[in-house]
Amino acid sequence: MSAPTAANDRALTWSLRDRRPEDIPVAADPFPDPAAAVAAGTGRGVRVCVVDSGVERDHPAVGRVDGSWVVVKDEDGIRVEATDTGDTCGHGTACAGIVRRVAPECELSSVRVLGERFSGTGDVLMGGLRWAVRQGFDVVNLSLSTTRTRFVQELRELADEAYFNRTVIVASAHNTPVESFPWRFASVVSVGSHHEDDPGLHLYNPRPPVEFFAPGQNVEVAWLGGGTIRTTGNSFATPFITGLAARILSAYPRMTPFQLKSALYLSAANVRLPHVGSGPRSAADGVHQ
Repeated sequence: MSAPTAANDRALTWSLRDRRPEDIPVAADPFPDPAAAVAAGTGRGVRVCVVDSGVERDHPAVGRVDGSWVVVKDEDGIRVEATDTGDTCGHGTACAGIVRRVAPECELSSVRVLGERFSGTGDVLMGGLRWAVRQGFDVVNLSLSTTRTRFVQELRELADEAYFNRTVIVASAHNTPVESFPWRFASVVSVGSHHEDDPGLHLYNPRPPVEFFAPGQNVEVAWLGGGTIRTTGNSFATPFITGLAARILSAYPRMTPFQLKSALYLSAANVRLPHVGSGPRSAADGVHQ
C-alpha cells in the first residue's frame, strides 16, 4: 500500500484537534416524513446498477438500459468490458424490470456476472461488484450471494468501502437457511420476501440480519424474449427495495446510507409511528400499478 498523500491524510479524520466545527460543514436535506419520501421520488437522477446475469435490452418492462458490462475471466485475470450481449438466463432482466416498475425514472445499468443456467463464480461476482462500487453507482442491486467463506473478508471490506462512499448495496438473503454473503453484513441493506398480497408493501424485520421483507412470492417479472413469468424468491424482493431506495434518493439526494436505512425502516408498514397512528399501512404509496 502506498503512503497516504497529505490530502488523503487530512481526509482520515481521527480527531478534530486541528479543526473547528465551522471547518467541516455538512450540507444535508431535512429528514422527510418517511412515507412522503417514498411517494415523492421517481428515481430520476439516481444511478442504479444490477449486478446479475445481464439485462435484455428493449424489454418493454425494463425500458432504457444506460450501460451494459460483463465480467470476463481468462488467463489474463478478471476484467470488466462493455457488452451488448444482453441477458444469459433471465434473472437479471427480472430484477431490472422490478427496479424499473418501482423507480421508473432511474438510470439503469447492468454488470453481468452470471452465465447460462445461473452459473457463476465468487471471484467473478467480486469483480463485478467491486467495479460497480468503484464506478460510484448510487444503488447496486445484488440478488446474489456466495457461500464461499474465502470471500468473506474481501466482501466485507468492499461493502464497507461502498457504505462510506455512499453507494448503497441492496443484497438478497439466501432462499434457504445457509450462511452466505454479503447480505449478512450490517453495511448493506438485506432483503427477504414476504407472503402478503399487497404488491406495494415492505416490512421491517425486528430480528435481523435480514432487515427488510418485500414482495417476492409468485410475483410477475420480466423475462427473456420480451415476456413475463411468475416466480418466487428473495431475488425478486430485493429489487423492490432497490427501487424504493432510488425513489427516496431522487427526492433527497444528500441522504447517507444510514439515513436511507432509517427512511426504509420508518416507512415499513409494520413500524408504528405515533403521529401516523397504530394501524397498518402500505408505505409505498404510488408504487402500485
